[in-house]
Amino acid sequence: MAAENVTILRTMLRVPWHILLAAAVLVTVGSLALYSASEGSWTPWAGRHAIRGAVGGAIVLILAFVDFRLLRIWAYPLYFVSIAMLIVLLGIGGGNGVARWITVGGFTFQPSEPTKIAVVLALARYFESQPIEKTRSLLTYLPPLAMIAVPFYLVVEQPDLGTAMALALGSLAILFVAGLPWRYILVAVIGLAASLPVLWSQLHPYQKARVMTFLNPEADKLGAGYQITQSKIALGSGGIFGKGFLMGSQSQLNYLPEKQTDFVFTMIGEEFGLVGNLFILAVYLLLIGAVLAISYRVGSRFAQLTCIGVAMMLFLYVFVNVAMVTGLLPVVGAPLPLISYGGTAMLTVFVGLGVVTSAVVHDRPDQE
Repeated sequence: MAAENVTILRTMLRVPWHILLAAAVLVTVGSLALYSASEGSWTPWAGRHAIRGAVGGAIVLILAFVDFRLLRIWAYPLYFVSIAMLIVLLGIGGGNGVARWITVGGFTFQPSEPTKIAVVLALARYFESQPIEKTRSLLTYLPPLAMIAVPFYLVVEQPDLGTAMALALGSLAILFVAGLPWRYILVAVIGLAASLPVLWSQLHPYQKARVMTFLNPEADKLGAGYQITQSKIALGSGGIFGKGFLMGSQSQLNYLPEKQTDFVFTMIGEEFGLVGNLFILAVYLLLIGAVLAISYRVGSRFAQLTCIGVAMMLFLYVFVNVAMVTGLLPVVGAPLPLISYGGTAMLTVFVGLGVVTSAVVHDRPDQE
């Protein structure tokens, strides 16, 4: 019993509490924002968001006690399970006319979100097994490219191009960190640029409309450009310090669409101004920086690449959402992690942080 108590104490002391603190701050901000979005009520969003945040924190602490070597063993099985879920989803899933969600026992979740974690673990496992000298060869990258292409294709077929692109970019970042030579990157960029006309022809009509609206939102302010137009109005009207909590006219009068999910950053900007938005971005910066710092403290290559993959996943969540609501990217339906309302994305982030916590607790240089 004494030995078990010592083990528990040692694990708790190794937990990166600053990461949990940053996550708690973001969840609190999200709960208050959702309270405002529902016009001063904890239902239907704010209360559930806070509960999910508490569950997410518990998940991080549970994963802290999971030996990181088990995650290495289960990396490939988890990848294949995620692929199986995406395949099943195309047959039985549904939500708003598209196949993105699976409902089991009243609980609805989006399999493409946890797939991001599964792909990160699988790629990290693969590159850990490759000698450093082989990372200069193109043949080394063919298997991981296939591992990325399969879930990418399945998510595109849902269709969910935004999530598919985030999954692909986050995964490709691991290839770059693993040692992908610049010459291959240059060839890939040139090839992608040359294939843009073909890719454009394969887009769905609504996806083309989003791109055209991004290029010229003023062309249809009351139609396709309504969301981004209202978002810019709300952000601009917030000024430096905002209008005050529960005082945002665009959000409270329901001019701002999807204010509880994709456009929650805009609502916060209207009520708390530029200062509020910069505070949120600073917390995200600290959280992502802390995860990257952990990648330098862990012992194995598998743990290093996993931490970098989780950090990249968090960065893409934040970058895509903020760029979207400010008009720097087309509207793609991307949540703001730990702040937007949505259980699957939030729990995916907490699982990622839990994996990082397991790495820093169990995969230490002095344990190699």
